[in-house]
Amino acid sequence: MNILSILQIVTTEATSVSTIGTREETFLSLAMKGGWVMLPIILLSFVAIYIFGERYFVIKKVQKIDINFMNRIRDYIMDGKIDSARALCQSSDNPVARMIEKGISRIGRPLNDVHAAIENVGRLEIYKLEKGLPTLASVAGGAPMIGFLGTVIGMVQSFIAMSASGNNINVSVLSTGIYTALITTVAGLIVGIIAYFAYNILVAKVEKVVNTLEASTTEFMDLLNEPVK
Repeated sequence: MNILSILQIVTTEATSVSTIGTREETFLSLAMKGGWVMLPIILLSFVAIYIFGERYFVIKKVQKIDINFMNRIRDYIMDGKIDSARALCQSSDNPVARMIEKGISRIGRPLNDVHAAIENVGRLEIYKLEKGLPTLASVAGGAPMIGFLGTVIGMVQSFIAMSASGNNINVSVLSTGIYTALITTVAGLIVGIIAYFAYNILVAKVEKVVNTLEASTTEFMDLLNEPVK
């Protein structure tokens, strides 16, 4: 093979690569070139979006607590209006109100029993808020791993194509495996990164709710420890 022939081959390959690079690719067409591995990655992306959206609005609703709630509870209890305090808790749909209602229902018992009852309700409320978070964490860790699986599959496809082509190797022969390797890796990392940040955002919001519950519990127990006027 002389130099002229080599130059002709290089020119032909460069032209084909340029044509591929300038061709418009839609998201769907790129996803299809990622192979079947893209299916679980896309499914995990929908799962992550759903969990984040649903949990975000639930936690945001829970965070809307009347700042005067505990003051009103204090006034009712100090005035001996236990039924009014309980009615106020029942009319408020939030974890703090449910915890305080349980504490009010235990008034008259030892303070340790009251505190234990409130803590049990608090743990149940936190468990409800954290619903779906383990799944979101699994998506954050699992999506990149599935993407890397696609990378390995794509590389295997490329080597099989190279072996089958013998001396007639060109870009088109390797393109299928390379597309699978690169697209699945990118998709898996994107879904994993988004799910990771979404998980940490929700965890931070849950921690704020936990701090509010602990502060309300302490305030209620201090109220029960105050001497009767």
